[in-house]
Amino acid sequence: MNNPSLHIVLVEPEIPPNTGNIARLCGCTGCTLHLVHPLGFDVDEKAVRRAGLDYWQHLDIHHHQNWQEVRQFIGEECNWYGLSSKVKTSFWDVTYSSGDVLVFGPETRGLSEIILNDINPVTIPMRDDAAVRSLNLSNACSIAVFEALRQLKTLD
Repeated sequence: MNNPSLHIVLVEPEIPPNTGNIARLCGCTGCTLHLVHPLGFDVDEKAVRRAGLDYWQHLDIHHHQNWQEVRQFIGEECNWYGLSSKVKTSFWDVTYSSGDVLVFGPETRGLSEIILNDINPVTIPMRDDAAVRSLNLSNACSIAVFEALRQLKTLD
């Protein structure tokens, strides 16, 4: 495994276009993408080609069968942040380091309490009176990635 500026972990993603957008984000920023199974879609060669993901082969992407496997693969020497609308600590208050891990849960249910208790949960602040429950997964991922990369000054 190379030394990415960030690791992006998607736990059981369900919506193919969100994962495709995040994969493209990783390709453009040099982040490593980790997909924790089960996935809500296929990512075999035929499915990727049919979806027009012509950049897929250029990604640093890893597949993991469960949460414990991805934790072991990446290791404990970096900071792990789980994005959730269920917590109060703002992701703006974090000082990111190279190699940190940003974890995102399934679109329909977010990260489980077990995972949130295993890492540092943070949130992207939104209006208290917002009529929607949360941001789209790929939008939330982009916001968090670019804030971390801004701090790391890796894209200057």
